[in-house]
Amino acid sequence: MFPQKHKNVMKQNSQREVRQPKSNRQPSLPAPTGAGERFRHWAHRVAEGVGSPWSFLAALLVIIGWGVTGPLFHFSDTWQLVINTATTVITFLMVFVIQNTQNRDAKAIHLKLDELLRGVEGARTGLVNLEGLTDTELDALQKEFEKLREKTPCPGRSR
Repeated sequence: MFPQKHKNVMKQNSQREVRQPKSNRQPSLPAPTGAGERFRHWAHRVAEGVGSPWSFLAALLVIIGWGVTGPLFHFSDTWQLVINTATTVITFLMVFVIQNTQNRDAKAIHLKLDELLRGVEGARTGLVNLEGLTDTELDALQKEFEKLREKTPCPGRSR
């Protein structure tokens, strides 16, 4: 259908489209090794699992089962201690899992916002690393933005 010369050009063009510029390429990540990376992976999986409706249902069934066994154990101190100990230990461990996933999510959001700031012409790229500022510097910046908001009325908002 096409002469050989056109086929070669089309092949080269399709290869160019597949290639991405170096700045847009995803870095190749090393295989998960080390305790920190294994914990991150495990914490992410646990957070996804315990955040599901099925986990809530399982916890609800455990509580109902515990409540139903109350008369069997005469509502003893040991019976109460079992649920108190179990919930305390689970809560204590989940604090670390949740904190790990929240820290990771916050870091990812910061990086995405930083990339957007860098990519928008006219944006103040000095705002890229706000999380490194002191509380006093953040308060001063917040006041600066409040002054800007007062000067620039928002459309559709009445004063």
